[in-house]
Amino acid sequence: MARFGDALMTGADLVNAAERAVLAALEQVDGPVDLVCFFVCGTDPEEVTLAGERVMELAGDVVTIGCSCTGVIGGGRGVEGQGAVSVWCAALPGVELTPFRLDTVIEGDHLAVIGMREPEPHDRAAILLTNPYEFPTQAFVRESTEALDGLPIVGGMADGMRGEESVRLFCEGEVAENGAIGVIIGGESVLATLVSQGCRPIGPPMTVTKAEGNLLMELAGTNAYEKLEELVEGLSDQDRELAEQGLHVGIAMDEYADDHEQGDFLIRTLVGADPELGALTIGDMVEVGQTVRFQVRDAGTADEDLARRLSDFGAAHSVGAGLLFSCSGRGSSFFPQADHDVLAVHRALGIDAVAGFFAAGEIGPVSGVNHVHGFTACLLAFG
Repeated sequence: MARFGDALMTGADLVNAAERAVLAALEQVDGPVDLVCFFVCGTDPEEVTLAGERVMELAGDVVTIGCSCTGVIGGGRGVEGQGAVSVWCAALPGVELTPFRLDTVIEGDHLAVIGMREPEPHDRAAILLTNPYEFPTQAFVRESTEALDGLPIVGGMADGMRGEESVRLFCEGEVAENGAIGVIIGGESVLATLVSQGCRPIGPPMTVTKAEGNLLMELAGTNAYEKLEELVEGLSDQDRELAEQGLHVGIAMDEYADDHEQGDFLIRTLVGADPELGALTIGDMVEVGQTVRFQVRDAGTADEDLARRLSDFGAAHSVGAGLLFSCSGRGSSFFPQADHDVLAVHRALGIDAVAGFFAAGEIGPVSGVNHVHGFTACLLAFG
């Protein structure tokens, strides 16, 4: 019995592409469908809206969520920067689906997020799609692990071909231009999550000995800027070139591990460096006592990391389908083709029904803690 289906359609007529995509995906499933996820890329925000409404109309009385984006994944390929619609659907017998919409309200001197229910014991994961231009995605995801009793969240930040004005979120027949939407999935169909950050460590692990917020002041008792200079001078020509293109900092997720190697870190971008202050600015908070390690990223490293993680994942799980959220920077501008991540999932896991979109930021857990990422591939796998 086929429980999953996916289809990707392109065309100048985006509504027509939406119709063809949703009908083709639904036809692949034997019996009633319980969940439909879809993603729309188009130059005209109003046409994107009409295409999304058409998908929801044809999906019928099932839980349906989706968003706009700058590129879609489905049908074994990725399509960027042109009119395209990707639809993924699933029959999930015995599974409870709870769609939600999140908004913000002012409470005193801060914003509060409303609309999320407390998870039940049988809840396994949540899919989250957000408008990154006005919804506090970073803050919400950062607090979600504790607030939601460790519930894994996987998803991505929506976008549009015209930026902020073109973001659309679709949920249960309605269209929203702000906030966030998603669905909590309860039951046994969700297997696990996978996050491939695609970085390779350079230099030794170092203990943070002085820090203020996201300012890294000292590493192993030495001025952080000088430590970085010392590291870069000792790199090979190839690694020095990669470091000049963009250096990253890995924050160790397990301080008690004997060794901290590739995959043991939460990757954050090195945002800036101040030689006078001797400090490095990174894209997250860091605390004294944490272990960090500088990282570089290139297509070869990202390919190897994803392949290794998928191989380990496939050895541990029997996967039937998946939702894939890849960074918009992991498309054809990074790899030889936009299809790289979805084809890697197909090859490693031997599944066909994989769909998703190229996100402005990806959401997925690392070491059991939910995070917002950049340049990653995040997979939500179904059994």
